[in-house]
Amino acid sequence: MARSGQTLVAAESLTGGLVADAFIQVPGASHVFLAGLVTYATTMKTSLLGVDPRLLAERGAVDPDVASAMAVGARLRTGADVAVATTGVAGPEPQDGKPVGLVYIALADGRGVRVHEVNCAELTTEASGRDEIRRYATYEAVKLVHHYWRPSDGRKCDDLHTCSTVTREQ
Repeated sequence: MARSGQTLVAAESLTGGLVADAFIQVPGASHVFLAGLVTYATTMKTSLLGVDPRLLAERGAVDPDVASAMAVGARLRTGADVAVATTGVAGPEPQDGKPVGLVYIALADGRGVRVHEVNCAELTTEASGRDEIRRYATYEAVKLVHHYWRPSDGRKCDDLHTCSTVTREQ
């Protein structure tokens, strides 16, 4: 990523800062990683990221269009070249009619947004399900960014595939 000369920002809800933490653990991350915005409360998605409050009211925070709006808002508000955003239901209860384990991860750049739907339902156990869902969502978000930039030569990768996901181009 550093070789590409581009910058990254993370907008997080269910992962609560784990995505930002994954990136800042890498030495030299300060050359690439601009900010991590944890917008756990729905009102913060609107005030900090510019997510339309009508969208949130109509669909709730766990929605592919909300993930997309979070990524776009984070990118525009920070001036980053690329943004990754996470939203989902870690549990223990469903949220707004959405099942525990449903996660949306969006990646936005100047060309558009890709949204991945990840089903983490199999990770829900009474003892550790919530933490496992958050860790798995973080892994998938980091993997999505990794596939965006090919680590061997710093070029962007347009072939974004992750296992156990459904990808939507917007």
